[in-house]
Amino acid sequence: MNLAACHFPLFVITFSALLATVPIANAQPAGTNYDESKVPKFTLPDPLILANGKPVTDAATWTSTRRPEILKLFQSHEYGKSPGRPANLRFETRSVDNSALEGKAVRKQISALLTGDPNGPRMEILIYLPKQANGPVPAFLGLNFSGNHSIHSDPGIRLSTRWMRPNAEAGIVNNQATEASRGSSSSRWPVEKILARGYGLATVYYGDIEPDFAEGWKMGIRSVYPSAKQDGDFAADDWGAIGAWAWGLSRVLDYFETDTRIDQNRIALLGHSRLGKTSLWAGAQDERFGIVISNNSGCGGAALNRRHFGETVQRINTSFPHWFCQNFKLYNENEDALPLDQHMLIALVAPRPVYVASAEEDQWADPRGEFLSALNADPVYRLLGKEGLGVGEMPRVNTPVGTTIGYHIRTGKHDVTDYDWDHYLSFADRHFERAK
Repeated sequence: MNLAACHFPLFVITFSALLATVPIANAQPAGTNYDESKVPKFTLPDPLILANGKPVTDAATWTSTRRPEILKLFQSHEYGKSPGRPANLRFETRSVDNSALEGKAVRKQISALLTGDPNGPRMEILIYLPKQANGPVPAFLGLNFSGNHSIHSDPGIRLSTRWMRPNAEAGIVNNQATEASRGSSSSRWPVEKILARGYGLATVYYGDIEPDFAEGWKMGIRSVYPSAKQDGDFAADDWGAIGAWAWGLSRVLDYFETDTRIDQNRIALLGHSRLGKTSLWAGAQDERFGIVISNNSGCGGAALNRRHFGETVQRINTSFPHWFCQNFKLYNENEDALPLDQHMLIALVAPRPVYVASAEEDQWADPRGEFLSALNADPVYRLLGKEGLGVGEMPRVNTPVGTTIGYHIRTGKHDVTDYDWDHYLSFADRHFERAK
């Protein structure tokens, strides 16, 4: 298919007559653009043009030269540079229950001592595995927003004692989880369905790695690295919170490499919203992830920055100044100056499968911009011998498309639903070559 002839031509995209088809949320800041006719004319950087201006025409040049160039651009201008695996990282098994969830699952709880110091930064890994599995199982991995205990009402899950954003309705009082918060996010984590399909599930509370507020770095992993300053004055290209959360996901993979019950070569990484941004960045950096899934990740995730639609670079850097590196603030209301855009982030996952999902009512995350990132990553997949997205137009609602790049926009709001999970599980079945 000649994508350059489609309605959304690659790299030079003009929107002048498209009408928004998604309801606009009333709670967004005044002046937020939800009008397609006001999307500025823009040109996307070409992921298949080297820094010296020469085209990339073969897989070897992509792997040896262009991919490292793009990765460095994201490290320098958006997410910051992250350290590697700490030399003293070690894991402690806190509990194993071979008859969890009424005998359907094995439940494991592992502490990752991120610097080897039991009094230093640590994160708690919750793992469910199918009880009747024969041999190592593939697994889904994702960070959660409200503590491991929030994903299921299972009383055997250890209640998190870490800082949390107050939410009395969800059982979080005085920045601490209470028993009332157990299972509060279970609608986003269909544990039994995942197990029944033959997959394991692993999760970590993202606040274990770094609490999600501007000074949260003082309580997280960034506090122990030399780049940390007492006043939070990080270097312009030091990692932000998203970089820290992504780093933590790679440390879970380090654990998987020690666990013979988990197939470390078949791990699907899933993230929603800010954690969808995190999953894309983690998957771009760490090629051990077999599949990468972005659910409603929006600005700084799958959505194109240059569209200036919904949440913008300026808005996200103002509301969440700790998420990205300091250099990213140079592009507030200045997106065209970026030497990158988010289609290049998706391209960094190639040739591994990637799935981008949007929601009809989630204009803030710019569903069309998320689709266009997937579309404009397609040439890299094709260069590497993969079919990629396989379409040139944004699909109708509830009509998934794609091959090695998957995409859907579903009815509903900013959330993770059973509809999403059904398609993620089927996508994993296909790419992990598993019989249904």
